[in-house]
Parts: sequence; structure tokens; C-alpha cells
Amino acid sequence: MNSSLIGKIQKARRYAQEPERAQFQSLHVQFQGGHDVYDVRLDDREWSCNCHTYESLGTCSHIMTMERLLAAMIPADVEASDRIPVAG
Repeated sequence: MNSSLIGKIQKARRYAQEPERAQFQSLHVQFQGGHDVYDVRLDDREWSCNCHTYESLGTCSHIMTMERLLAAMIPADVEASDRIPVAG
């Protein structure tokens, strides 16, 4: 194997141990929920989902899951969606 390729593979392994090196600027995921498949998006530093919960509350479990899965790779200025407004 080419020695420069070996070096690139080693570098990729190091980078993979530091997920904060990569940050998503946009993202589209098809999320298999309990009842349906949902489109979860990150665009212009805002999350969205086409599920009913998101439409009524502005957040949902699908977005919260993606935030947790990708925490180190989501820019710090993207607002977290795990704060569901409490009526009261």
C-alpha cells in the first residue's frame, strides 16, 4: 500500500476520535419514528421536523434525538430544541 495513503488512513482515524472537528451546517435526515418516517432538517442554524408534535410545540423527540447523536458536530450557536414550552 502507498505510504502516503497509509498516513491519510491514520490521520482519518485520529480525526474520527475528535468529532468536534466537523460541524454540520445543514442536514436532512429521514427518521424512522414509531408511527411514520419523518423529515428532520437543520437549515440556517434551525431545526425542523414534519411531525405533528413539532408543528404544535416547535420541537419533538426526533430533533432531540438528532441533537444528542450529533452533539459534538452541531455548531454551538444552533439553539437546542429540548426546551418544550410549559403552559401555565
